[in-house]
Amino acid sequence: MNKIFILLSLLSSLTIAMPGDAEKPIEIEAESVVVDESTGFNQFMGDAVVTQGSLVLSAELIEVQTSDEEVRSMVAKGSQQKPAKYTQSQPNQARFIEASAIEITYDVEKGIVFLIGDAHLVQGFDSFSGETIEYDINNDKVFVKGSEDGVKRVKFKIAL
Repeated sequence: MNKIFILLSLLSSLTIAMPGDAEKPIEIEAESVVVDESTGFNQFMGDAVVTQGSLVLSAELIEVQTSDEEVRSMVAKGSQQKPAKYTQSQPNQARFIEASAIEITYDVEKGIVFLIGDAHLVQGFDSFSGETIEYDINNDKVFVKGSEDGVKRVKFKIAL
């Protein structure tokens, strides 16, 4: 139990976009957890959900990498049938940012969310789809790519 408390304390260092989110408690729910203090690699398995303030990350498996008592990255792994999901309120957006993909990597240090495999992102009233999406939270930028073979093209919908 002490190990989980330590991990939750480390997770409180996440860079969160909404003012006040970083001060909110972190809640993690999963069917099982593996905490490895020697490597800083932690796994939350079975309908895992991480919440802190307005940030919600959910997937069948969520891996959290820590180093020097700080969270470095979080990787949410889903499937084609049940993709990983990310939502968060942004101060410059009228609506929540909503994203889904087979795999979502949140690079905490850089403030970037990487969506890989059947990626979808809704930002305000605009939506993006492609094979991969890179969402720069801090600079409010989106970079979308289609598949390498050209079969899956980029889709962008602007609501005016």
